[in-house]
Amino acid sequence: MSFNPTLLPQWQALTEHQTEMQNQHMRDMFQADAKRAQKYTTTAAGITLDYSKNRINDETLSKLTELANAAKLPEAIKAMFDGETINKSENRPALHIALRNRSNREITVAGENITETVNASLAKMKAFTAKVDSGEFAGFTGKKLRTIVNIGIGGSFLGPKVVSDALTPYWKEGFDLKYIANIDGTDFSETIKGLDVETTLFIVASKSFGTLETLKNAEAAREWFYSKGGKPEQVKNHFVAVSTNVPAATGFGIEEANMFPLWDWVGGRYSLWSGIGLAQMLVLGSDTFEALLQGAHDMDEHFRTAPLEQNLPTLLGMLGVWYQNFFGAESHAVLSYDEYLQDLPSHLQQVDMESNGKQVTQDGETVSWNTGSVIWGGTGTNGQHAYHQL
Repeated sequence: MSFNPTLLPQWQALTEHQTEMQNQHMRDMFQADAKRAQKYTTTAAGITLDYSKNRINDETLSKLTELANAAKLPEAIKAMFDGETINKSENRPALHIALRNRSNREITVAGENITETVNASLAKMKAFTAKVDSGEFAGFTGKKLRTIVNIGIGGSFLGPKVVSDALTPYWKEGFDLKYIANIDGTDFSETIKGLDVETTLFIVASKSFGTLETLKNAEAAREWFYSKGGKPEQVKNHFVAVSTNVPAATGFGIEEANMFPLWDWVGGRYSLWSGIGLAQMLVLGSDTFEALLQGAHDMDEHFRTAPLEQNLPTLLGMLGVWYQNFFGAESHAVLSYDEYLQDLPSHLQQVDMESNGKQVTQDGETVSWNTGSVIWGGTGTNGQHAYHQL
């Protein structure tokens, strides 16, 4: 029998509590408690979460925490960090947290300490970045490579682009980064327009080196390279790969020494912390990229160790359960008031909606509760003159 949270007494308690909360007005809540904003604001790993403007009170949080404990969330968190096989359908762990394990805590998969494996990959990325910076790895005419074009889709595009956009003020002077994802030829032709073939480096990001959109765009980039005077034997000077398919990448013209690994215990949507982040490291520098990893690790450790009622990711998750299942909210707007974060909703659409919204349990039984919401949004200021009105 599959686990069904709706059968738990804690679920029923929340159902009854919702009838008390549904007509509560936010203005009244703040008038009743002058310190409400401070009470429902939590900070961790440099991020402050103010959740005071949600339809909750102390009783709501207590009941949601009781439900999370009854659903064995703490045990699930531990299982993930311990490298257990929590991805039952593919019979593998989910260890994106190992990619930013800056404390070097040992994490083992099939008897292998993957922390050492990840560190070796990071060292290879740093060494390659240093070679590009110095010009030791240069274009076919000897010029330094300064325009990076990342060719990838899904997890090889959405997350990385959000990171590089958000950290635009930290880009190294003289570098530029562009992305090609859509198989529609307009994406390629508009991105490539005006680029200098002698100073352009393409990163083909595809675990299988067979993803249709990525492969077609990579082939188009190679044809463009040829049309600008490049020779087949010089492809290795302008193309590198993030992939596990060595034969396909070397057949394309990429040297094995310039390939960066991915692993099956990392889902693509969580892979920006791996070799998929090579483009970001090239324009940000290895120190800034490692600072990014450290920040993510700090939040990982907070998630792993903080009590549920003080745990930022858990609080957001519990609020999602509260609204989706007890108020019937089927969509979730993410509104960014920072232009550098304009694509954050697109990344969250993949991270959240590709992970949640399951129709069946891990045992194959149909679910009777809401497992996810539709994520949408954009820049908040612009939205105020559009969908905010509705």
